[in-house]
Amino acid sequence: MYDWIGRITKLIERKPSLAGWVGVVPRPVMFGAASLCGWLLWKKERQLRAKVLANMRDLLPSRSDTELNAACRDYFRNFLIVLYEIILDSGRLHLSEHWRFRVEGERYLQEALEEGKGAVVFAPHVGNFFYYYWYLSRRYSCLTVVTAGSPELRPLYLLFQRMGCRGLDYDATPPIELMRTLRKHLRQNGVVFLLGDFWRPIFPKAKLFDRITRSPSGTTALALEQQVPVVPFYGYREQGFRHRLVFGPVIHLHEEFRPDQRKEATSRLNRLIEEAVRSVPSQWLYWFNAESRWEDDLAVRRQPEQGKASWSIGNPLV
Repeated sequence: MYDWIGRITKLIERKPSLAGWVGVVPRPVMFGAASLCGWLLWKKERQLRAKVLANMRDLLPSRSDTELNAACRDYFRNFLIVLYEIILDSGRLHLSEHWRFRVEGERYLQEALEEGKGAVVFAPHVGNFFYYYWYLSRRYSCLTVVTAGSPELRPLYLLFQRMGCRGLDYDATPPIELMRTLRKHLRQNGVVFLLGDFWRPIFPKAKLFDRITRSPSGTTALALEQQVPVVPFYGYREQGFRHRLVFGPVIHLHEEFRPDQRKEATSRLNRLIEEAVRSVPSQWLYWFNAESRWEDDLAVRRQPEQGKASWSIGNPLV
């Protein structure tokens, strides 16, 4: 998928007039065009399609083949629509904010900030997470951590940086400096937006989908060391270019775990990621390489899928 992101961003960079041209095309037409491109990508990339479908079968064993095939097709479709939104339509984002986002539970974030310790908004790579961070950045003093070292992704991050979305580059910032900056921002009662399903082989071990994997522990460290409240969050495309943003009740990890129980605390947060992915399976970014993050192969007994997400306010229809 990163390869396709790189191809599309290079095309736009070579022909910047495209961004201005699409501005005069009605949005329903562009939605149809992006959907068609996603369908064509699904048809063309047979090997990638097979991998996505295999990962869906592995992690969503209770879904029927019909459901999984539809989710796989919609995954490619959503991928192209998100790229259109980010690369070509983000310049008009501020003009469409009033109809583009339907927000539920934002009071939980406001309640967390009333404690005066800042808040970590913990989210997965579901839906158009670029847009969701932009929404937060318009309302709160926000900071996030990105992996801008990738040549394919870097133009996207720079685009949103120019739109006022601040971020620390995980690959370019020394770990001590990164954590020091996040702690300082939280002490000023700021919001830190952290995506919990990044994967790196150097991350500490935790569980996700009842499998052993490597998960970032930044949220856990901040929550246990500084007693920072964690606000679960995910967003997804409801219809067309409209998105629903869902905040969940505040979690105080320091009340559930000791400081030396980071693995257990991270696994507890990862269950929220599982619930979000199961709610909107076609909108999780990492289906294309999910198989590369498991370390236990089939050694761990798989658990049946859980039902409705325990923290979400409204679950989408899938």
